[in-house]
Amino acid sequence: MKLHKGDEIIITGGKDKGRKGKIERVLTKEQKVLVLGVNLYKRHLKKQNEKNPGGIVDFPRPLPTGRVAIICPKCKKPTRVGWSSVKGEKHRICRKCKQLI
Repeated sequence: MKLHKGDEIIITGGKDKGRKGKIERVLTKEQKVLVLGVNLYKRHLKKQNEKNPGGIVDFPRPLPTGRVAIICPKCKKPTRVGWSSVKGEKHRICRKCKQLI
């Protein structure tokens, strides 16, 4: 997968288009990423006990990987991820500035 935990991304489609964030979790089988503070939905929870009073709670939902673009740490532009092989090791590179990500 081209996206990793901790990558800085920008949302390219949907209700949060243009917002930025960091990837907190990558769901490889579902091809989705979880970004805190982005793609928030509300859920009504019933009271469980004194510790969990219930009410309306915001929680983030995963985004499809097709709706996010990685931001290159060098050129600070949204880009696609390319691959480069150096001495038998694969590295991710920025498609715009050709630097390692």
